Amino acid sequence: MPRPIRAAVNPAAISANIKRIKELLGPVKLMPVVKANGYGHGLERIIDGLKQADALAILEIDGAARLRNLGWNKPIVLLEGCFDQADLAKAEKLGCDWVVHNQNQLDDLEVVARHMPTHKPRIFLKLNTGMNRLGFQPVDAKSAIQWLDEFTLKHDWPTPVLMTHFANADEAEPRSRLPFVQHQHQTLLGLKPAHWQSSLANSAGSLNFPMLAGDIARPGIAIYGATPGPNAAANYGLKPAMTFSSEIISIQNVRKGDRVGYGSRWEARDSGRIAVVACGYADGYPRHAPDGTPTYVEGHVAPIAGRVSMDMMTIDVSHIPNAEVGSVVELWGEHIPVDVVADRCGTIGYELLCAIAPRVPFLEA
Repeated sequence: MPRPIRAAVNPAAISANIKRIKELLGPVKLMPVVKANGYGHGLERIIDGLKQADALAILEIDGAARLRNLGWNKPIVLLEGCFDQADLAKAEKLGCDWVVHNQNQLDDLEVVARHMPTHKPRIFLKLNTGMNRLGFQPVDAKSAIQWLDEFTLKHDWPTPVLMTHFANADEAEPRSRLPFVQHQHQTLLGLKPAHWQSSLANSAGSLNFPMLAGDIARPGIAIYGATPGPNAAANYGLKPAMTFSSEIISIQNVRKGDRVGYGSRWEARDSGRIAVVACGYADGYPRHAPDGTPTYVEGHVAPIAGRVSMDMMTIDVSHIPNAEVGSVVELWGEHIPVDVVADRCGTIGYELLCAIAPRVPFLEA
């Protein structure tokens, strides 16, 4: 039989999460972010859960092609725009819309217009309101907005969208995040032409500041049932779309004082049982997971005991008498939120979901 590790993706959970986010946002268009192969879930596995979305946002032009091949016929927006003339040609052929975040990309639109494309893209003009990654500085944005407004009117292209990205809408302390979120929102509104639409909210903005989302929200991690901040996804009514699990392949009886794993990091305080699970850092589980990081076995939380190795990890099942070889171990999913594991490991759920190794088989939930 094959090694028992697997990941299962449930598109129905994604559908439910999109519905829930729409409830929170009200009359706002929803453009979920599906970059990085749907945050590690797989575009082919999640496509059925995306039907309620109004558009999709992605980074990779090849990913846009996959979405079209999967039958997605609604708008696709390229989040970093087009990088060269070849990308522009592909974007036109695929009927994509795209972000423009610098002067070179703005100048490229003249080239697109000269080719008289059958698809007239909707341009999302990126504004840098303090994130300081991509986008026009406010001092330069007014002329860019005016130029693009005249350009799209001249060539009969769709009215553009002014967009920005919240930098700290996920901060743990609401009073510390609110002023800067409001500043970014007000900066954008101060520059937005009345007939343009706006797009501001990522997952954190959609969940924590739905009233400031603009006309088109761009939730990412939230549609997969995780959160970008300290609040549990369940607090927002979100469901995990991925379950990462394996099985116990061996059980060792240990005595008080026995140590487990590389570096002998974990020491038994009493006699007990250590279960060996077929999952390691080569499968995408973080090697630096500390002792006590939870897993779920036979209805109980079982903490990691000892350093995660390449192909195996060890967990303490001394308190779970019915844990045995073949028992299923949930690494994250319904009972162990990926955000909890990530927090224990000093990272974020995004990284864990995207890091599942190619050797792990995916199943339908």
